Amino acid sequence: MGQGVLTPPRAPDREALLADAGLERRGGTLLMAGVPLTEIADAVGTPAYVYNAEAVRARYAALDSALSGVPHRICYAVKANGNLAILRLLRDLGAGADIVSAGELARAEAAGFPPDRVVFSGVGKSAAELAAAIAARVGHINVESAEELDLLARLARNAAHPVSVGIRVNPDVTADTHPYISTGKSGIKFGVPTDHVAAAAAVIRDHPRLELTAIAMHLGSQLIDTAPFREGIGRLLAIVEQVRGVGAPALRALDVGGGLGIRYGSEPPMSPEAFAAAVVPLVAPTGLTLYVEPGRFLVGSAGVLLSSVLYRKHSGGKSFLIVDAGMNDLVRPSHYHAYHEIVELEAAGRGLATVDVVGPVCETGDFLALDRTLPMLQQGERVAVLGAGAYGFVMASSYNARPRPPEVLVDGGRFAVARPREDVSELFRGEDAAPLG
Repeated sequence: MGQGVLTPPRAPDREALLADAGLERRGGTLLMAGVPLTEIADAVGTPAYVYNAEAVRARYAALDSALSGVPHRICYAVKANGNLAILRLLRDLGAGADIVSAGELARAEAAGFPPDRVVFSGVGKSAAELAAAIAARVGHINVESAEELDLLARLARNAAHPVSVGIRVNPDVTADTHPYISTGKSGIKFGVPTDHVAAAAAVIRDHPRLELTAIAMHLGSQLIDTAPFREGIGRLLAIVEQVRGVGAPALRALDVGGGLGIRYGSEPPMSPEAFAAAVVPLVAPTGLTLYVEPGRFLVGSAGVLLSSVLYRKHSGGKSFLIVDAGMNDLVRPSHYHAYHEIVELEAAGRGLATVDVVGPVCETGDFLALDRTLPMLQQGERVAVLGAGAYGFVMASSYNARPRPPEVLVDGGRFAVARPREDVSELFRGEDAAPLG
């Protein structure tokens, strides 16, 4: 998921973007947390994802501190970046996990998240996924339709323990973000309509194993204004009173979702302090624990995608910079027209040129930037695509039979490969060239 535009309304705040990622230049060399990115590129090749553990810790600490005025739990949205090294880092900080599939449940378990700190959301959970969540005893399962609740009720009848349920409400709040990632307005697939919540709460109340423990929402992704959160929480609070009237003695959590935005170009990020100032005064009087589910906010700025220049080309009056990273590695520019700042790993002091930065994939839509002003990079030189820590590798594919890149973690002045580069042979492992003999 991701929002942005290929051309920001103002010049990108490059110094702030570098600071967000924990990047700095020394003598022209770009370093992440003291490690030269050129050194990493030499060691693992390109394209490659690189994540700054220190930046993730700083983001988590800032949000945790800002929310200290109310009981709260930060459940990291695994869909943003599911690398086990990132998950373990956040687990050690005290985070829970927000998951949307059985695969993400398996990742959360592998990373050591306590089951009661796991929230299972998602509009299309299968019977097998719901059964897995019941067996794992996750913190709560957020149902998003009456039919899903009916299925969960049937599966839970034979459970040996209570099954905690949240109702994800569609609060009909419009947020200013990309339409593909606006998830809190009416007429879309997410959440239970507000006028159906009381009936759902009654089903849970009357079930021998189900307990209504949370009322939840998720407004969308990459939000930089607190107004939608205030409006959405206001509607959730009315629903809390409604379900308490129906009977919900186990209700203990108000889950306001994630979606806190970061800086990609010139836009101001959502500050933890501003978010807390909008949310905490509304939640505190309820006596409920505040759940927030940030993903991009915690890891997005902490990651970069390293890439090498393959060729320069002029055609039809345009200049192209052809690099070895493409839409198969980072789909956000092509899919969302999202802006990502691109910087040299080694500043050579050359003049500027306006280029389309394109990848090797056989699609006209394979680009990382259009009409971008960059130094006149030469063949073999390298760049870093900023803001690539969220919705980068997790959305990568092997289109054109291109192996997915490695993931590298930088921490304490050192780096280590957290996931090796995929081998070409892995792309067809398990296939039978003659399945019918």
